[in-house]
This record gives sequence, structure tokens and C-alpha cells, in this order.
Amino acid sequence: MKDIEWGKVLSVEVDEIDDDHRKLFNIFNILNHALADGESAEYLAAVLDELINCTVWHFSHEERLMLKYGYNESEEHKSTHHELIESAKELQQKILRADKPIADEDLVFLERWLTSHILTDDMKLGSFLSQVM
Repeated sequence: MKDIEWGKVLSVEVDEIDDDHRKLFNIFNILNHALADGESAEYLAAVLDELINCTVWHFSHEERLMLKYGYNESEEHKSTHHELIESAKELQQKILRADKPIADEDLVFLERWLTSHILTDDMKLGSFLSQVM
């Protein structure tokens, strides 16, 4: 699987959120390379854990900005965050229970998880924030 590359199409036009997204992409790409390089299941689980933890932090960051600037769709956005984190944790538990490396379809899931959230919910949030910040 190829790396996720940052591009203008993924920018939400809010630097601090874009910076977070770049970090998430970097960790995803580390996970992708680790899988391709045949790293141990423990290492893969550690990188996935880092991705989840960074994502939880990033979502808290976005939610703080939503509160500060009175984003009207914050409850829906927060609900999506919760669903995404739960899905990632379920994937993590599946991997740990099965004691096997991450499958290609798991990486596809994670890539879609990252990019589709940015291209939908985060774009709306970015448009709002760029007007009020």
C-alpha cells in the first residue's frame, strides 16, 4: 500500500488542524512501512496505539476549537469522532486477540478513516473556523 501524501486537497485551511492531520498521516505511513517491512506484531500494535492516541488528542483539539468558537454542528462532529475512535479500538483489539499482523484491508480501513473524515466533517469545520478565527 502506498503512503498517504499530504496535498492541498486535504487542507482545511486552518494551520493548527492541518498540522495535526500531517502528524496523523506521518504515523499512518510509519505503520504502513512497518507492515511492509515485516515488523513484529508488538511493534505494529505499538504504532497503532500511537495513531489512536494521537487521534484522540487531535479530536480533543478540534472539539476545544468547536467550543471556543461556537460551532453549531459540534455535537454531530463529536459523535463522528467517538464512532471513529471506537472503530479503531475495535480493530486494535481484533489484531491483539488474533495475535497476527495488520492485514492490508485494515490499512485500507485506516486510510479511509483518516481521509474521509478530513474531506467531509473537517472541511466543514475548517470553513467555519477560517471565518471566525
